[in-house]
Amino acid sequence: MTTLHQESMDMLKKTSRTFFIPITFLKSKLKDTVASAYLCMRAIDEIEDHESLENETKQALLLSISELLKKPFDEQAYKKIIEPYHMKLPAVTNRLSDWLKLCPTDIVGKVKSATSEMAEGMAKWAKRNWVIRTKADLDDYTYYVAGLVGCMLSDLWQWHDNTETDRELAIAFGRGLQAVNILRNQDEDDERGVSFMPEDWDRKDMFEYAENNLKKADRYMENIQDTHIQMFCNIPLQLAHSTLQALKKGKEKMSRDEVLTVVQRVTADVNL
Repeated sequence: MTTLHQESMDMLKKTSRTFFIPITFLKSKLKDTVASAYLCMRAIDEIEDHESLENETKQALLLSISELLKKPFDEQAYKKIIEPYHMKLPAVTNRLSDWLKLCPTDIVGKVKSATSEMAEGMAKWAKRNWVIRTKADLDDYTYYVAGLVGCMLSDLWQWHDNTETDRELAIAFGRGLQAVNILRNQDEDDERGVSFMPEDWDRKDMFEYAENNLKKADRYMENIQDTHIQMFCNIPLQLAHSTLQALKKGKEKMSRDEVLTVVQRVTADVNL
């Protein structure tokens, strides 16, 4: 398990700019659990975002994986599902079964359930070619790709030390982070013919959507007393607030130095 732990941390560092640093602040058992959960969701996210897979293939893969996660996990069945695409898929996806092994047995069911629901929602949006026409569409999409992360983390906090958090605020937390990503990646998305902006919205509306959800994320933080969990949540939240301000000023993104400054500000004078 020590080897798998190290491999998971290495994979996390390769695949997540947002969550690797916050996860390092968690205590060891919770750190492994959150790393496992993140990598499971990242595994299916890589299918949704894959540049060369057809939408029909993405939908079929995601639905098959969703069904597999609803039962005791069958590693051989998973290998059979992804085998035709094994060479195309990244390591984080091919190794989904390893990330599940990393998760404690008394909480892995919650991680599987949330990942299954996410895969099913992503399959739905792959079938729809990610065409978002209304705010309701946007809320639905951001729930599946980000709000569910907030719900799953709330389950993990409760399992860890009975920390109770508001699930609606947890969903808003995820939505806020995702909305910032949409704004940051808008030009890139436009180039590949994808828009996550409702038809009657402009960029100002998406800024308002992001801000409203991040305000709810600020409220989510009020119920968290555990310093380690608070740090985990606060780093991506403050990075999202700062990124939003940078985008408003016309910057494409925050610089590495600006990111480090935010992290240092958040972690200053905290006794962990």
